[in-house]
Amino acid sequence: MFINYLSSLPGAVAQGIIWGIMAIGVYITFKILDIADLTVDGSICTGASVCAVMLTSGQPVWLALIAAFIVGMLTGLMTGIFHTFMGIPAILAGILTQLMLWSINLKIMGTSQIALDVSKNNLLVTNRVAFLGRTVLILTIFAIALIALLYWFFGTEYGSSVRATGANLGMSRAQGINTNITKIFGLVLSNGIVALSGALLAQYQGSSNNNMGKGAIVIGLAAVIIGDALFGWLAKNNFALKLLAVVFGGIVYYIVYSTVIYIGLDADLLKLLSALLVALFLAVPYWKNKYFSSHADAAKRKKSGKEGKENA
Repeated sequence: MFINYLSSLPGAVAQGIIWGIMAIGVYITFKILDIADLTVDGSICTGASVCAVMLTSGQPVWLALIAAFIVGMLTGLMTGIFHTFMGIPAILAGILTQLMLWSINLKIMGTSQIALDVSKNNLLVTNRVAFLGRTVLILTIFAIALIALLYWFFGTEYGSSVRATGANLGMSRAQGINTNITKIFGLVLSNGIVALSGALLAQYQGSSNNNMGKGAIVIGLAAVIIGDALFGWLAKNNFALKLLAVVFGGIVYYIVYSTVIYIGLDADLLKLLSALLVALFLAVPYWKNKYFSSHADAAKRKKSGKEGKENA
């Protein structure tokens, strides 16, 4: 049994990297733009659907990946327009887009599921044991290249304006930044990356279906939060290392998933445990600030009391 567990780890690492790439998209909206975007539950399916349709029609895998990225960007554009130009709150705008994508994804595939075959469709990654080593290597190179591109972009003037929008909306507007456009751009980029991960996931699991995105936001947030909690101290102020920590968070998540299956716990409860874990880690900064602020207030009262006695 333990040998079976060890043999499942390369697959867990591969899935972890794929979901880590997806979590990078979540990181852009959640951490950089400070927007809770729920579009990702639909856009990850959109990327998978487009990739599967193109591969089954005989298109090369690189073209399928580019198409998935572009269509994913369009889903982010929809959410961005709902949020900025129509004044709909970001979380509701994401839900509306996600709802629309349910029908759109079905129309793209023409059915609820499309199967892929590594021998026929020339897949870039696969879950077949014989190809797992190559799959992990390709995904690792893919993730590093993506992090390098994002590190470069967010160091540019426009990338800095996107980061400034999330850091301080009012000050960004005072500096002449069109925050509506930067928000839309962030949502477009985020969902393009999410759709790209969906295309990789469809190839890895050998199919695309309209339910594969359910709970994706929870997994993405779990990867972001776990990565920050376990590896954030290594990243400090280095943006590239922060993104790398997110990918490591995805890997840790899926290793935990494999461990849960190995020890015989009900795998159906994993998303429940993930949601509780995300809630806990999200609450920690709040509890920490509350704890230190209460101690700081107590110290001030104590100091003022001493000064009052001395003056008396």
